[in-house]
Amino acid sequence: MLKSYSYQTLSAEEIQQLVSRNTDPNHAIQDTVHQIIQEVQTNGDAALLNYAKQFDKVNLDRLFLDKEEIEALSMSISRDQMRALEIAFQNIYKFHQTQLRKERTVETMPGVKCWREARAIEKVGLYIPGGSAVLPSTLLMLGIPARIAGCREIVVCSPPQHHGKINGFVAYCLKLLKIEKIYLAGGAQAVAAMAFGTKSIPKVNKIFGPGNQFVTKAKSLIQGMCDVSIDMPAGPSEVLVIADESANPAFVAADLLAQAEHGIDSQAVLVCTSEEIASAVNVELTAQLAVLPRKELAEKAILNSYVVLVNSLQEAIAFSNSYAPEHLILETDQWNSLTHLIQNAGSVFLGHLTPESAGDYASGTNHTLPTSGYAKSYSGVSVDSFVKKITFQHISEQGLEQIGSTVEILAELEGLQAHKNAVSIRKKNK
Repeated sequence: MLKSYSYQTLSAEEIQQLVSRNTDPNHAIQDTVHQIIQEVQTNGDAALLNYAKQFDKVNLDRLFLDKEEIEALSMSISRDQMRALEIAFQNIYKFHQTQLRKERTVETMPGVKCWREARAIEKVGLYIPGGSAVLPSTLLMLGIPARIAGCREIVVCSPPQHHGKINGFVAYCLKLLKIEKIYLAGGAQAVAAMAFGTKSIPKVNKIFGPGNQFVTKAKSLIQGMCDVSIDMPAGPSEVLVIADESANPAFVAADLLAQAEHGIDSQAVLVCTSEEIASAVNVELTAQLAVLPRKELAEKAILNSYVVLVNSLQEAIAFSNSYAPEHLILETDQWNSLTHLIQNAGSVFLGHLTPESAGDYASGTNHTLPTSGYAKSYSGVSVDSFVKKITFQHISEQGLEQIGSTVEILAELEGLQAHKNAVSIRKKNK
């Protein structure tokens, strides 16, 4: 049963406490991750091999698989499974391909032209989780926009499986993406390896990918330790479902459990307009949970989840904006009148027939999204995440006449004479 709260009785402080998640108040996770990062920074491959033995329970001879091994593993899956991955690849590619656009040149004054051009980030690192569930879909979500952007080097890290390799689904995705090597490293240690580089694993410019709280903390920490950036804090998965009397309780319960089965630190929140809906969803949760293969994980996540009762859908959106969910589902006939009110969400799923799992796999949108409230300031991964924008400008003789005195006055009022002189000398000697 989901814990229940009434939106009307919650104070601003209580709402803030309710929407806070995946915190590390005693810095236990941070301390552990910092130690892992230092170990990898100091001992490189040796540290990674030790962590594979400690965390993944596997003894590795080397930290990568090459093209031939990937090819062999990719052939271990069925043709139906290959076809499903191919359809997902095509839809994700189609959606992301439209995001790479050339911007127009702007003439801000006669003879003063400014524009921006995109350049791919040269070396990117993709982290593909492989703990309680291996996620080939994440490889597609990260690899496809990296390919579209034109990144020169794509480094992929994923934890080794019990046999010391990867599964056939990940291998087939590598084949679709034309990536010929994968590195067998997981967790915070993989993030550290891509940030600093080791003998086997190249150093990258930017790190992408979701993970547990240790992976997310590692990504946050390395930003302040070296010249590597990250896509966003993308930690344990979460969903917020808004439901009214038009919702099907079975659909709602299924959507909540779809996130809960990710892991014990996932969270599934229901915001609904009546106790009757909440009660019907709880009945469905019990029934559906009983037959889930990952029942134990989902049960623990449900203990970390709750329902909020509201008087209106507008109140539901207000709570959702405070929560800033990774995934937001509007299970109501009135979804079309609510979308303009949404301020903070990673990805939004509209209506009764749009499950979040469609976005996870194959509709086309990206499933690497900000969690833990970071949707208030971050977007999900896109082609833009893999490029940087460089500004250009050109000033003609006419342009210098137009803008010169303005620059001279502004430089003078700031007391920067050399800035003024850089314009003045050109005006005199053009």
